[in-house]
Amino acid sequence: MSAPSPLDTKTPRRAPDPGALVDARIQRRLSWLPWAPRFLRQRNLQLWVGLAILGVIVVLAAAAPWLTPYSPESQSIVDKLQGPSAAHWLGTDHLGRDELTRFLYGARTDLVVTLVAVLIPFTAGNIIGALCGYFGGWFDMTIMRIADVVTAFPFLVLVIALVFALGQGVTSIFIAISIVSWVAYARIVRGETLVLRQREFVDACVTAGFKAPRIIGRHILPNVISQSVVFAMTDIILNINVIITLSWLGMGIVPPTVDWGVMLSDSEQFMLIGPYHLILVPAVGTVVFSFALSLIGDGLAVKLRAKR
Repeated sequence: MSAPSPLDTKTPRRAPDPGALVDARIQRRLSWLPWAPRFLRQRNLQLWVGLAILGVIVVLAAAAPWLTPYSPESQSIVDKLQGPSAAHWLGTDHLGRDELTRFLYGARTDLVVTLVAVLIPFTAGNIIGALCGYFGGWFDMTIMRIADVVTAFPFLVLVIALVFALGQGVTSIFIAISIVSWVAYARIVRGETLVLRQREFVDACVTAGFKAPRIIGRHILPNVISQSVVFAMTDIILNINVIITLSWLGMGIVPPTVDWGVMLSDSEQFMLIGPYHLILVPAVGTVVFSFALSLIGDGLAVKLRAKR
C-alpha cells in the first residue's frame, strides 16, 4: 500500500469562539446606524448608546425641580384624568397630579434606592468571595453552604418574604436585597480568586511577607472585580424591577414618596378602561432604563473579553 499523500490529511479546524460570534453579531446589528459617528460604530457602540440613554435619565431625574413647576404631591381634582396638554405634558392622574412631575421624581427615588441596594451586596459579596477564594478551608465551606441555602429559594419570593417580615419601607428593601444578592457576587469573585490564588505573582507576594489583607485588597480584588461590575448591570435591572414590584404590592416605597411602582399601583384601576398614559408612562420608563443597563452590561462584557 502506498503512503497517504500529505494532501489527503485534513487539518482540524478550531471551533469558533461563541463570545466572539456574539460580539460580531452585536456589532453588525448596530453598525448600520447612520447617525452614529464612525468611532462609535467601530468602538463598542452598545456601551456608548447605553451610557447615553442612562445619562439622559439621570440628568432628567436630577433636574426635576427645574423642569416642572408642580409638586409630585399637589392635587387638583378639577384637573383629574386629563390627557397630555401644554399645561401637563404627560397628563394628570385620578387626583389631578401632574404625571411628568411624578415620573421625574419617581425616577429620582428609584435610581437612588436601586444604586444603594446594589452597592451594599456588591461590596459585601466581593469581600466575602475574595476571602473564601483566598483562604478556603472551613471558612469557604461554611459560607458556600449558606449561599446554597439562600439560592435554594426564588429571589423575588425570598425578598418579598423578608420585606413582609421586616415591614414596609426603604430600609427593609435594602436589608432584604442585601441578604439575598450578595451570594451571586461572592460566587463570581470566589471563582476568579481561586484561579488567581495559583498565579506566580500571588506566591511572590506571600514569599515577600505581605499580609493577607494587602494581597487581597491590592493584588487580587483589582483583578477580579471587573466581572462583578458587569454582573452589577444585570443586578440593577433585577433590583429596580423588584423595587417597583414591591411598591406595586404596597410593600415598598411608602407614600407620599413617589416611585414608578407607586404610579403603577395608583393607575392599576385604569388598566382596562383608560386613560392608558397612566400605565404607559412608568412602564415605558422602566423598560427604557432596563434597556440602557442591558446595553451597558453587554458593552462592558465585550470590553472585558477584548482585554483578556
